[in-house]
Amino acid sequence: MKIATMREAIARYVHDGDTIAIEGFTAFICFAAAHEIIRQGRRDLILCRMTPDLIYDQMIAAGCARKLVFSYLGNPGVGPLHCIRRAVEKGIPRPLEIEEYSHFGMVARYMSGAARLPFFPLRSYMGTDQPKVNPRIQFVDSPYGNGQVAVVPPLNPDVTIIHAQRADASGNTQMWGLLGVQKEAAFAARQVIVVVEEIVDEDIIRSDPNRTVIPGLIVDAVVHQPYGAHPSYAQGYYDRDNRFYLEWDQISREEATTLAWLDEWVYGVDDWSGYLAKLEKREPGIWKRLAPGEAWSQPVNYGVYG
Repeated sequence: MKIATMREAIARYVHDGDTIAIEGFTAFICFAAAHEIIRQGRRDLILCRMTPDLIYDQMIAAGCARKLVFSYLGNPGVGPLHCIRRAVEKGIPRPLEIEEYSHFGMVARYMSGAARLPFFPLRSYMGTDQPKVNPRIQFVDSPYGNGQVAVVPPLNPDVTIIHAQRADASGNTQMWGLLGVQKEAAFAARQVIVVVEEIVDEDIIRSDPNRTVIPGLIVDAVVHQPYGAHPSYAQGYYDRDNRFYLEWDQISREEATTLAWLDEWVYGVDDWSGYLAKLEKREPGIWKRLAPGEAWSQPVNYGVYG
């Protein structure tokens, strides 16, 4: 049994100075884990993500990070991430080092880390200026005599935190929808925390093995946290809260309003259940508004073997 509360999982596996990846490409972004990291006062983290999104804007505003490793930087569909910008430009609340790649550069780093390779070759940086500002992007001669190719180093987070639809108590984790680099980031990590909408029996996992993206053998802790990705989304469970992304643009423009929000919505509650209770009190019909509707997949016959 690998089941733990969020508080237990973060206390056990996330430490000051760790390299942390909370992945999820638009979907499956585990804000519940980020808020618990903030509440537990972690510092000097290296935060890795393809798209930092609001989740790292909040963590950086809370002073959790000393470095950001990323590709795209922004509030998707809205504008800039104001807290990260303050940290980079003004050192508020503390200076922030940045290390930037292309999207595929980050994917390649996770893939290299997952495969325990010394580097990963890719064409993305030929003819670009990015290698001039990121010395970790290098060029090597192809051993097959067809010119130079760019390479990036492996990325092996101390901890990767993944949000998904369901898992069993052993950590066998199933996902469907926009998967991003959840699998690669998990396999690259030294330790993995999986946060799920549901914990189900092993028989349910075994009945549909192709949905098992992350096997239990690489998972250290399983946390049951419904709605743990809000304001992001979990395919088939709830939609993206676009209204919140617009609100955050206004909240985060000033340090004072950002800190007031953190005081009320993160430090001012004991856990994610407290956050959800405040959310539902503010907007009683929120989950009806974010209801995803129904779009069932077709059943398949795996047949009988053995």
